Amino acid sequence: MLVFWILFNLFVLAMLALDLGVLNRGSSPVGVRQALAWSAIWIMLAAIFAMLVLSRFGRPQALQFVTAYVIELSLSVDNLLLFLLIFRYFSVPEEHQHKVLFAGILGALVMRGVFIMAGVSLLLRFHWIIYAFGALLVYSGIKLLRHGAKEIQPEKNVILRLFRRVFPVTKEYVGGQFFTRRDKGSDANRLYATPLLVALLLVETSDILFAVDSIPAVLAITLNAFIVYTSNVFAILGLRSMYFALAGMMDRFGYLHYGLSAVLIFIGVKMLASHSVSISTEWTLTTVLVVLGASILASLLHRQNIASK
Repeated sequence: MLVFWILFNLFVLAMLALDLGVLNRGSSPVGVRQALAWSAIWIMLAAIFAMLVLSRFGRPQALQFVTAYVIELSLSVDNLLLFLLIFRYFSVPEEHQHKVLFAGILGALVMRGVFIMAGVSLLLRFHWIIYAFGALLVYSGIKLLRHGAKEIQPEKNVILRLFRRVFPVTKEYVGGQFFTRRDKGSDANRLYATPLLVALLLVETSDILFAVDSIPAVLAITLNAFIVYTSNVFAILGLRSMYFALAGMMDRFGYLHYGLSAVLIFIGVKMLASHSVSISTEWTLTTVLVVLGASILASLLHRQNIASK
């Protein structure tokens, strides 16, 4: 199994190097066509990987990967809206948004790996934690159902407040730099953070909060650390291109948060009832797809009805 871990992470590093070093070397905004192409490529790569899992580990593990990937990818859409609000709040220039998301993805990959290993280890050692995770998902689903879209409140972000005590922040952007130094006045040579780094900090902290929901949801599908990790990584790697593909269409999915809420509650109940009721991976995947499809269809039909009036 160690060989598969090494090969997969080498593949991830190669794709990140291709993304950063070849395809996005400049500072031009990412176009919708390019973003859609890369989104399709990441989905295709995930499908190919699922076939590899099927041939090497068998149908149950392949289904677990697909289900975990669909759940992670669908919950990521809610996080994309948060990224959009962060960029709008700080007026991040379009040509620098891909840099923030790329750096955010690098941090997310590391944090997800730590969270997944910790979650799997805890569940294998203390099985009762599954009920705590289930209750957390039900609570998160109800909260999402009641409050809908998230709000950006940087002044309440503890990490950001601590960061501002250490580093002064410039009012203006300095190209695509995260740090800069003043060359004039009494603060000459003092290191300043730029608003681009502040936006990155919010992206990273929002991903930590997002992982609190998404990782337990995937752990409800399987405790195979390799399946959980690879499904998370594929979803995260496709997140940046998906953002640029969907950024202009976020407001079209007004009912999507109801579907995401239902998915979280369903997975939470599945974990809470795991001792008495066994729901197969096939039924879990089918339920998730039906719920998400219904919420997307309802959103599109609602907009069409409004447009026709």
